[in-house]
Amino acid sequence: MQTTVRCNWCEKDDLYRHYHDTEWGRPSHDDHHLFEHLILETFQAGLSWYTILAKRENFRNAFDNFDALIISNYSEEKIAELLQNAGIIRSAGKINAAISNARLYLECVKDFGTFAKYIWQFTNYKTIENNWENMKQLPATSPESDAMSKDMKKRGFKYIGSTTCYAYMQSVGMVNDHLQSCFLYNKSI
Repeated sequence: MQTTVRCNWCEKDDLYRHYHDTEWGRPSHDDHHLFEHLILETFQAGLSWYTILAKRENFRNAFDNFDALIISNYSEEKIAELLQNAGIIRSAGKINAAISNARLYLECVKDFGTFAKYIWQFTNYKTIENNWENMKQLPATSPESDAMSKDMKKRGFKYIGSTTCYAYMQSVGMVNDHLQSCFLYNKSI
């Protein structure tokens, strides 16, 4: 029986394998999906992605299925409710950043027509295809994530350093960092 070879970071459990196999590195131009990942990545800052992934459904429920318009109008009462929600990361700074980032996301949609048009400009509207043999080769940042972070910070986005931007680029398929040994390497996904 042949086993499926994946990027070794995802072999922790079925949740991670499913995310790897069905989402990570797949190019997304869907604004709702891009916004969800933006919010999740900002909550991930300083934590493991697995922590956020395990709480993803809780985040969806707590943050109105990542409806940017609703989030951008959260009241103090809603913020207090989120700070009591044990199913998410209860960081006042990150919760307030999510609200502010929702407003800025909506501004980008207004200015560019879609968030995808804004965010994909940093990779010249195509996926950067890398050729890594092992996990040690994967960078934490890139010139593209540096540029993305700089521009987003200039616009006022919070919790969006270059490392967070690079992880975001990986998650939404702006960068293909599947290892050469992975069954998804070099596939049209």
